[in-house]
Amino acid sequence: MKKENIPNALTLARIALIPIFILILTFGHSPAMHILAGIIFALASVTDYLDGYLARKWQVVTNFGKFADPMADKLLVMSAFIMLIEMKMAPAWVVAIIICRELAVTGLRLLLVETGGTVLAAAMPGKIKTFTQMFAILFLLLHWTLIGQILLYIALIFTIYSGYDYFKGSAYLFKDTFK
Repeated sequence: MKKENIPNALTLARIALIPIFILILTFGHSPAMHILAGIIFALASVTDYLDGYLARKWQVVTNFGKFADPMADKLLVMSAFIMLIEMKMAPAWVVAIIICRELAVTGLRLLLVETGGTVLAAAMPGKIKTFTQMFAILFLLLHWTLIGQILLYIALIFTIYSGYDYFKGSAYLFKDTFK
């Protein structure tokens, strides 16, 4: 495989791990299965860091990567949060806010692509959001409930703020709409 394809392959691998993660949590109700799901989730989360790092280091950042990487993050995180609701390990209202933000930002990204605008790369609040969401999920899966819940509410704050930040950065799309 050419080195310029490795970051995108890692993104696709993260997407491929999602159904495995879901199946383990759906059919495995023991602590050992939660640990296995946590390991798979951690592995998928590491690919999130690694694909971006390699793309920047090797200077092979692509439009596909700028779009697919955050989509893979959203699919992974939303799948995990939905499973955590099912397992009664995360409040549905928190997950609903997180999912609404993710869908809104995804819609905005699609609008940017459709209108020929620049797809904004993830800013620091979005990176912190993803980091805290992923660690909240991991700690909740491992039944470290207090730490997981604290991280979940920190993630909620960064989820809301980063969504605001993303829309603010894309306000130029709407400048003629509200005149």
